[in-house]
Amino acid sequence: MVKRKGDYGSAEQMRPAATHGESASSRSGLTRRQAIRGGLMAAIGLVAAGALFRYRANGAGQRSRAPGFGGSADTATDVGQSAGFGTTSRNIIEVENARVGTSDFTVRMEKPYVDQLHAWCDHDSAHTGDMVTVFASTEAKTFTAEAFRFGHYGGAAARLIWKSSEPIAGVSQAPPTVDATTKMRSCAHWTPSFTVEVTDDWTPGMYMFRLIGSDGGNTFVPLTVTDDRRADVLVISAISTWNAYNRFGGAGLYDGVGGRSEVVSFDRPYDLGAGSGHFFGGEFELVQLVESMGLDVAYTTSIDLHARPEQIANGGYKVVISLAHDEYYSVPMRQALESARDGGVNLMFLGANAVYRRIRFEPSPHGSNRLEVNFRSAKRDPLFGVGDQELVTSEWRAAPAARPEASLIGNYYESNPCLADMVVVSPASWVFAGTGLKAGQTLAAMVQNEYDRVTPEVPGTPANIEVLCHSPLVCRGRPSFGDVTYYTAASQAGVFATGTLWWERQLGPLCTDPTGPHSVECHIRRITANVLQAFVVGPSGFAHPSVSNLAALGIAPGYVVKPPGSTD
Repeated sequence: MVKRKGDYGSAEQMRPAATHGESASSRSGLTRRQAIRGGLMAAIGLVAAGALFRYRANGAGQRSRAPGFGGSADTATDVGQSAGFGTTSRNIIEVENARVGTSDFTVRMEKPYVDQLHAWCDHDSAHTGDMVTVFASTEAKTFTAEAFRFGHYGGAAARLIWKSSEPIAGVSQAPPTVDATTKMRSCAHWTPSFTVEVTDDWTPGMYMFRLIGSDGGNTFVPLTVTDDRRADVLVISAISTWNAYNRFGGAGLYDGVGGRSEVVSFDRPYDLGAGSGHFFGGEFELVQLVESMGLDVAYTTSIDLHARPEQIANGGYKVVISLAHDEYYSVPMRQALESARDGGVNLMFLGANAVYRRIRFEPSPHGSNRLEVNFRSAKRDPLFGVGDQELVTSEWRAAPAARPEASLIGNYYESNPCLADMVVVSPASWVFAGTGLKAGQTLAAMVQNEYDRVTPEVPGTPANIEVLCHSPLVCRGRPSFGDVTYYTAASQAGVFATGTLWWERQLGPLCTDPTGPHSVECHIRRITANVLQAFVVGPSGFAHPSVSNLAALGIAPGYVVKPPGSTD
């Protein structure tokens, strides 16, 4: 099955999301079609970093006093963004977003700038008190470093947290090493460039270091700041999937010079999005939405979910969110989500192709769980036929220990690439409240690049699954459907799945302009907010039990004959 990359990290996706009627699909339709046809990142024009897509307020903002920081900080706040979602006492995310933000966090995305500076961090996530070290390679004599936290910030989308007090000496590091057996590329041998302490001012959230060289080269370096407090929402940054697609040094888990890697290292820069991985266009937009709503949200990563699966039970979360492309899962990662659902924690899958590839983690010289293993073929895995077969790195739906993802997500990944309108079939559902959408109404071009479909013949498909959108499409010359679904588990936990990679990138602050709700983006944001609002109350099945409508839609085992991606 051929896999293609989406256009993560484009300059368009780094702009703070509009809160009004401007259509992201109209802004980036060309680049999306390019991604569908070739799976390549769209070419980006020459735009100076300091002027790249600066946010302009257009009448929806007002100035408000932000208590809690000495009573003197004024910050722009969009009217209605947190109405109905906040609490009487402000949580730390609301307090953080009352601080002064900035939209000047971008970099130049085009060559040669993205090729002149590369960097990686020895921590993918960090707690307060941790010391994180960045390893950079550049021909520039010096470079500067800054750290930004992403959120809402009155529409600015980021806050500058830290910057280097003086320029840092540049070093041209040795090329990545190549493992002769697994073809793994690693930069673990690079020398450190700078070290930063994560202090109390680094509110838990998603961060990027921005490095800019004296020769104009620039890059991002991602970091998630985690904590152990109890919160309502947990967002998972899907870095195991970022790493799978990362070809820095010449190869990733899909292809490469001399063949694909069977092990990929986190001890190297990301080659996508000027070092930002899949953040822009895959995670950034959801961060803006949940923080604009004032939700009490915590953040984690694939590696943390693997290493500390108990964090979900201990965190008291009401909902756990899997983002746009969350494909690569270890056994502990999957077990963490299943245990959460069975314990009454609601789940949201805001993409497609989730929990598809099985992986395991191994240590690197820079720490535990920094090597990601995926042999693709079960018989190539040294563990095949030896010991616990659950650990063999085949697809989750494949032997020797098949557990199709439908038993967790409800939906089931089918194929790619596709481009189709999303068709509403259950407009009376609470999910569509406030949208005005009617049966048969379409959301243009929302089923892209990969998609999921309810496939009743797959073992574990929930019998009570409810299809909210059922969208005809053609993929690889064959007709099929893409589905948005909802089901409730025995624990009364709700599981919502969008079944398309294109959902998350439509997100951002809720639309406030009267003309806005007619756009696809505004509908998607409202639907997502409706689900969030129901899920943060507790197990959604008590108020919104799912009722199967498969028969009414003609969905039965084998109803799609010769689906895309199948063999004849």
